[in-house]
Amino acid sequence: MGAEQLTLIEPVDEKLVRQTVIRELKNYRALKVQLANEKEREEADIVGLFPVLRKEDNLAEFKVKQIERALNNAIDFIERKIVELKYLSPHEINDLNIIIELGIKKRRYYEKKKVAILRLATALGII
Repeated sequence: MGAEQLTLIEPVDEKLVRQTVIRELKNYRALKVQLANEKEREEADIVGLFPVLRKEDNLAEFKVKQIERALNNAIDFIERKIVELKYLSPHEINDLNIIIELGIKKRRYYEKKKVAILRLATALGII
């Protein structure tokens, strides 16, 4: 007779969660640029510089604010550095280079990266 473990949290497909969070983090970079460009055009009183193919109004601004809040409050310093280097940098950097740069062990790096993704997913309401 094995004891069943009671959980309040439903199991999730971690691969799908990881893919979703990574996609949102990479889009976050583009959304920040989009907001900066919009602000610059407003300040210069320029309208219609580029054609608009989809209307999302304030969606980009909300996403940027919420991702920034999650980055600032949901993960610790090491987790944030990993996320910044791996997903928010304009340069592609591999895991080994991040491990070396942060001076942490490989196992700790992968644990921290996994926890960071899951915490961000929770903070953003993805899971």
